[in-house]
Amino acid sequence: MPRLPTWPLRAFPTGLLAVAALVLLSAAVAVPTVRDAATLAPVTEVTLHRPIAYLLLAPVSNVLDTVTLMSARQHIAFVVTVIIAYLLWWWALGRHALRDALPRRRALREIARIGVGLVLLLALYTMVAIIPRPMAALDTSTDILIADFHTHTRFSHDGRPDWTPEDVRAWHRDAGFDVAFVTDHRTFEGARDGWANNPSRGGDGTILLPGIEVSWRGEHVNVLDADRMYRGILTENLRDIDEPALNLASSLAGAEPVLIETLPGDLSKMSPAHGPGTAGVRAIEIVDGAPRGLGQTRAEHARIIQLADSFNLALVAGSDSHGWGYAAAGWTLIFLPQWRAAAPERLSNAISTVLRQGGRRSTRVVERYVANTESGISLPFTAPLVAWGMLRALSTDERIVWLGWCLAIYLVWRLAVTRRRAAPLAP
Repeated sequence: MPRLPTWPLRAFPTGLLAVAALVLLSAAVAVPTVRDAATLAPVTEVTLHRPIAYLLLAPVSNVLDTVTLMSARQHIAFVVTVIIAYLLWWWALGRHALRDALPRRRALREIARIGVGLVLLLALYTMVAIIPRPMAALDTSTDILIADFHTHTRFSHDGRPDWTPEDVRAWHRDAGFDVAFVTDHRTFEGARDGWANNPSRGGDGTILLPGIEVSWRGEHVNVLDADRMYRGILTENLRDIDEPALNLASSLAGAEPVLIETLPGDLSKMSPAHGPGTAGVRAIEIVDGAPRGLGQTRAEHARIIQLADSFNLALVAGSDSHGWGYAAAGWTLIFLPQWRAAAPERLSNAISTVLRQGGRRSTRVVERYVANTESGISLPFTAPLVAWGMLRALSTDERIVWLGWCLAIYLVWRLAVTRRRAAPLAP
């Protein structure tokens, strides 16, 4: 009986050595894991906390988080890269291994290889989207509130079917959020359920506050406190804003509805407010966690900053979570003394007041670092550039765990080789 080919075992340590070398080399050009989303500078008032389970699974955690935080264009580029890599491997090596096989057997083996590859790719995206895992959470000081201004429950038509308001609360708690505005489409059911189960004070757990995502002048906007205070500005089907009602509600300075421009969208159609007593957008997302939103906020970063500066708009982050994935793309920081002692209603009012009065200076947005390959020649090289960016953003603890995994896999490989060589050949 002929020996089985041994090239995978021989090649594996070379790949393992390359991974270990890249982990070490990337430390020389390390970048912060989180940074200011507007200036792209490091932030000192926050840290990214990684639970022990996250650290022990660092290679898995880092890869799944990175894939979760890629944009739609980056996902497409990644899949295309996988296909091209397989074709190149087949041309260089794979076809030679099958040249002596019968045509039918050769075809079956090729189909089997492609099938296994598709299953592995599907498994990767299934783990990214559905399988719960430890989450990295933002930590900050007592007087800084961490908020999400855009999230959904199963009550949205495009939400995950089993994604309840309490799942939303747990997701945001694990990601380090103190407050999340539930902004479902055309319904307040998720926001009401979340509100009914809120802790009595901000410091007692993650608070879910009411909002809604609707259309206004052709753009999607989130309206904060829409159910509690501003339901009258919406059309009967809760799909759009009623223009005269919005103008009337906005005429009282200091109590204007807070509208947030959500992305993806057409920034040329955004309608900003022009001071107190006027209707319009008062905040804009500089981070939107949906794949298309991530793509636009990265590609049009400079324009978003310019609009925020020109119209005195607050910058905010929205997870735009519909129940898929277990990594937060960004967090909104708001300085709000004694917020931990505030009841949910008071907390909601205070956040809206801060955005109204403070405008551009009212918030600071922190984002997870992912290499930006949205435009130019970098897009075709998304896979290696994003992977290299992931390694550059590793913490010291994560690097140690990566090297520990490399060593453990190497020892397992050596044991397999030793046993294989010691096993007697079959007659």
